Amino acid sequence: MRIIAGLFTGSVCVRAVFRSPSLPYYPSRFQQESMMGEFDAIRPYDDAEVPAVLARLLSDPAFLDILTHFRFPRAAGALGWLLKPLIARRLRKEFAGVTCVSTLQDKVEYYVDQTIDRATDGVTYSGVEQLKAGTAYLFLANHRDIVMDPAFVNYAVYHAGLPTPRIAIGDNLLQKPFVSDMMRLNKSFIVHRSISGRREKLAAYQLLSAYINHSIRNDATSIWIAQAEGRAKDGDDRTDSAILKMFHMSRKDEPFGAVIQSLNLTPVSISYEYDPCDQAKARELYIRATTGTYKKAPGEDDNSIAKGITGYKGRVHINFAPPVTEYHEDTKQLAAEIDRQILGGYRLFPVHYLAYAMWEGKDEALQVPSAERVFPADELAKAKEEWQRRLDACPQEQRPYLVLQYATPVRNQYQVRQQAPVA
Repeated sequence: MRIIAGLFTGSVCVRAVFRSPSLPYYPSRFQQESMMGEFDAIRPYDDAEVPAVLARLLSDPAFLDILTHFRFPRAAGALGWLLKPLIARRLRKEFAGVTCVSTLQDKVEYYVDQTIDRATDGVTYSGVEQLKAGTAYLFLANHRDIVMDPAFVNYAVYHAGLPTPRIAIGDNLLQKPFVSDMMRLNKSFIVHRSISGRREKLAAYQLLSAYINHSIRNDATSIWIAQAEGRAKDGDDRTDSAILKMFHMSRKDEPFGAVIQSLNLTPVSISYEYDPCDQAKARELYIRATTGTYKKAPGEDDNSIAKGITGYKGRVHINFAPPVTEYHEDTKQLAAEIDRQILGGYRLFPVHYLAYAMWEGKDEALQVPSAERVFPADELAKAKEEWQRRLDACPQEQRPYLVLQYATPVRNQYQVRQQAPVA
């Protein structure tokens, strides 16, 4: 069981498996019928499809090969021919009684909880109390980690006793069919980003828009999606207006502002004390700055996923801003408001202030206090030790980009504070 749980943790939006025991996910007959047909190419699997998908997964050579290497890294090469059928037999027995999404989630929930506990110093959240049972939300969040961002949002929603959202996942991460199957078993839906043709891309985003609107307005099921395509590797969390435009695409006969109001768009700030991928991000930023381009190595996304899940994050905080209720005429105006909410709701830890103090790009006009004035001595001493360790592990030429990642949120938040109207 630990084998499959580990892979679910490593390959899926983890806490898409978080589910309130009192509020299981059972699509109604209407919901199942309404999701069929138009959205088949992107929607999550429903309960009726679970047995067939599981059978397909447990017969997939690539899937079994990954499991074998995950569980027996040393023996997988020479003895893979023997281990793979044994693992498949064990998993078929383990999952024999699984006939719906909620039962599958129950199987892996305990192990996912363990993973989060081992990799953090605690998870806190704010604003979640304003979320109402029976209401679907469009959670628009900053994006720092491929898997753990939606996982921690689901963690907060789960602990509030509410159903977890459906998760948007880019098809660039679905290089193998079994990964797509695993994602869609866990309430994830597919965003087609790898399409190059203008007409095809337009059709894909039209479908995505229709699905998001359908999920919230017809299925009463929440959605999680990042505020921009790709992670904010420089720590600068900004909303891409194209994402906001996409929400409106399937309802162009209605005013933009009215469509947004109907979706209960809720800005979410996800704050990590430490980013397990910060060294890799610093390297990428350095290479981009010095060569003008960066090409990912094979398996790089997989490594980022694994490191993001298992790596040390320190404390994690998730803030839910109030749903956007004001009428916004266009995407630019709405993006500015979402940025204000996400940047203002970001929790700054001691490491952020330490990085800002040594950042060459800091804004001298901002009145940013020193870390010593904000945090107690014992907390600050611990942070200084960890920050120095990360600096020492980073090549000298790449350090400015490591500093940038942690310092930028400080600048952004204090700019928001400075621009806030005086009460």
